Amino acid sequence: MQFDDDAQLDPSQVEDVRASGPQPGGGGCMLPIGGRGGGCLLLILAVAGMFLFGVFPSPFSDNESGLQGGGQQPSAPAGRAPTGDLAARCRTGADAAQSEDCRVVGTVNSIQSYWRQAFEERGRKTYAPAKTVLFSRAVNTACGTADSAVGPFYCPADRKVYLNLTFFNTLQRDFGAEGGPFAQAYVIAHEYGHHVQNLLGTMSRVGRNSRPGAGSPSVRLELQADCYAGVWAHNAVKTGFYREPFSQGDIDQALSAAAAVGDDSIQRRTQGRVTPDAFTHGTSLQREKWFTAGYESGDPKRCDTFSGGI
Repeated sequence: MQFDDDAQLDPSQVEDVRASGPQPGGGGCMLPIGGRGGGCLLLILAVAGMFLFGVFPSPFSDNESGLQGGGQQPSAPAGRAPTGDLAARCRTGADAAQSEDCRVVGTVNSIQSYWRQAFEERGRKTYAPAKTVLFSRAVNTACGTADSAVGPFYCPADRKVYLNLTFFNTLQRDFGAEGGPFAQAYVIAHEYGHHVQNLLGTMSRVGRNSRPGAGSPSVRLELQADCYAGVWAHNAVKTGFYREPFSQGDIDQALSAAAAVGDDSIQRRTQGRVTPDAFTHGTSLQREKWFTAGYESGDPKRCDTFSGGI
């Protein structure tokens, strides 16, 4: 995963609130876990006290999941080491090669550049960019308040991706993923897959009350986001942010991350058995399959997880 040193980054696509107080997400729409909300869909899956870039509410309670009700105020984020201003630090691909924060900026830039082009080429409505918000201990969103137990998620109510970078250490340490820069890129691309689904109306067609299950709409929505991540990976070098196509080692990092967060893998680790009726994301093999389908084809049309088997 090698950035073009001369690529110009756009740090305005990423907000860093790790060293500041909790930030509002721009709306008053709260959706408690397992509850209903006025037009608000919380795109989160809670697993053993954390979220793993999911799409529909889990059966965990608010306190277990890290999502708080609208009347509670989170403590101010503790922050990592001083992060400084992304605009000053993340200017070129050379910066992305040296800094995790700037790598996130470069990845987000490439993903959105691809989808902007894809929408134009296919005659769809204009692609509307979504910001990524980096947070630490707590963040307020239009979908609720998330704390440090939360991993990456997309909130459709404010059209933002929320990312706690410590998630990637947990993914590697506790869930057996290989880790690495491209595992991170895959997760971010997956979240932007949800943004694309939101823009295209796929989420509204599925509905926020979809029930879990091996063949459920929620599983199909997740697998499509995996496929969209693979489509971006296939086309990423064309966006001008990378020197060359991703290597097989890069793709293996993505496949390892996808397998680690399969429903069956997580259930075995957390409860010692597999319960297909509770699936919300798809099995490890399904997640690998659909990322690969997107990567090998490079065509969003090959990501129809809603027709036929998965």
